[in-house]
Amino acid sequence: MVDFRRNGPLMVLISLASMVPVRAFAQDAQPAPAPPPAGDPAAAAASILPHDLSPWGMFMQADVVVKGVMIGLAFASLVTWTIWLAKGVELLLAKRRAQTAARLLETAESLEAASQTIRSRQSGKGAVADLVTAANRELLRSDDLPADGIKERLAIALARIEARAGRSMTRGTGLLATIGATAPFVGLFGTVWGIMNSFIGISQSHTTNLAVVAPGIAEALLATAIGLVAAIPAVIIYNVFARTIAGYRALLSDASGEVLQHVSRDLERQDRGVERDGNAAPVRTLASARTQTVG
Repeated sequence: MVDFRRNGPLMVLISLASMVPVRAFAQDAQPAPAPPPAGDPAAAAASILPHDLSPWGMFMQADVVVKGVMIGLAFASLVTWTIWLAKGVELLLAKRRAQTAARLLETAESLEAASQTIRSRQSGKGAVADLVTAANRELLRSDDLPADGIKERLAIALARIEARAGRSMTRGTGLLATIGATAPFVGLFGTVWGIMNSFIGISQSHTTNLAVVAPGIAEALLATAIGLVAAIPAVIIYNVFARTIAGYRALLSDASGEVLQHVSRDLERQDRGVERDGNAAPVRTLASARTQTVG
């Protein structure tokens, strides 16, 4: 029989040591905390809400259709700025060349002098130079024909050259008009598709918490923003090009009028010279001298 009065402290230590495993086992035997219910809005929002709400992050997490819309609009924006650069340089050079040639036509005493001056400078290439070449060619081919018919045929040839130059300058600007008119609606289509997916997510999650549908709505609105980014510059650039091309056509029309005036004066000079000589039939000497300037 154990004497507790003598071995009391020892028995206390033995009893405490035996209770430690029992408490540890009791703690391990406690049930794990239950997971949050499936319909918890906070849990659903935490699982659906993306961690990256930057434009690139929203693009990467967007639906396939919305991604396709964004890529198409980005490509349209790239095409817009490419046309702006290429067509802007082309219009600038053509207008500067036409202005120089038109000034030479105004100051020249005759079509022959204007043709030689234009060909000797950098303005020898361009629509105005083509007008002068067409006038010289018509004078050469109509050497023995009446002056009235020469003027009529020359007016038709010059009008065709003006129309061809105008069509050449407007090439590519129609694409700007198409982008400016359709890009907002394409972006709106991506927005509608993204919002539709957001409402489908609401029905599947059984919650109306805004945090659940906010990412999809943000991705959808990003498509509309990209559509506006593509459309607004396209419309502005198209309007600028339209005004510039209109001015270029007016410049060509003025140059065409100068060419017709030179031809009319030259023909009258020839007719008066022939009458002073007393010849029965007019003999055109100006056209033969222009054979060096044709081509």
